[in-house]
Amino acid sequence: MGKDRAKAEQSKRLIYGPVPSRRLGFSLGVDIIPYKVCSYNCIYCQLGKTTSHILKRKSYVSPAIVIKGIKGAISENKKIDYITFSGSGEPTLNKDLCILIQKTKKITSIPIAVLTNGSLLWRKSVRNDLASADLVVPSLDAVSAVVFKKINRPAKGLSTKKVLDGIKKFAEDFEGEIRLEIMLVKGINDSENEINKINEFVKGLKINKIELNTVIRPPNDPKAGPLTKEELLRIKKLFDSNIKVEVISDFTKHHETRVFRKDLEQRIIDLLKRRPCRKEEMSVSLGVHLNELLKYLNLLMQRKKIRKSKKSSQKDFYILNL
Repeated sequence: MGKDRAKAEQSKRLIYGPVPSRRLGFSLGVDIIPYKVCSYNCIYCQLGKTTSHILKRKSYVSPAIVIKGIKGAISENKKIDYITFSGSGEPTLNKDLCILIQKTKKITSIPIAVLTNGSLLWRKSVRNDLASADLVVPSLDAVSAVVFKKINRPAKGLSTKKVLDGIKKFAEDFEGEIRLEIMLVKGINDSENEINKINEFVKGLKINKIELNTVIRPPNDPKAGPLTKEELLRIKKLFDSNIKVEVISDFTKHHETRVFRKDLEQRIIDLLKRRPCRKEEMSVSLGVHLNELLKYLNLLMQRKKIRKSKKSSQKDFYILNL
């Protein structure tokens, strides 16, 4: 009974939503990578610094538990536009991705999306794993090596040539929809020179569109600043007219995000005033996905508002700093 309950709880932690998304409608998130296991350590990442900076693929979660969670979420929600495989890091680092996509397709006709940083598409195994997806959204933030290292801070062994070759090969063979996301950071990859280089590369790609984004939520590096809507629209005009380009940053929600952050921080503090808590307990109590919660816990720890207990019996508990 205890094992069944543990599996049920794990299943719930892996699945979140459906959440409203401007790009994907109502998206059911499937988290298949542990917190901050990634091939990049992007300066703009809203989840913080990468703790496991790797290129090796391996199994992280039981496919049976993931599928059980997806089945449960589908049965409880009538409105799901996409089942979206993503994660707290890079989802293509999970070597069971192909199995997960194919098993999901056997239980539902809801289209499957994969959000990836695109860094591993030079591997044939990764391209093959993604072949069954309906929509893949790879990232491409820079073409020049200097800017690539500055913004994405790749794991050892990754180069711009590998990444670009991988994206090109994937675009040639993939039969589904490809939307290329470019995350623009003020003063880093927003120069006309860099945009022109990106434009030259994407002109020959078989993609459906480019999605321009910028930093909205608190980034990994505080120096990673956003572009204004006007700046994004100016950059949009630099791309070839035959390429569909869309600005997807939702500036109307920027204020709402700040309000939500302040509210959630206070709710965490109020909860810890009553008693020490584990992160999993707080996630359930506050109704916030664990990945989102960890970001705010880290921010509060950096500001010394909270800390982890030093008692060996309570080492997984967060407590309030008095």
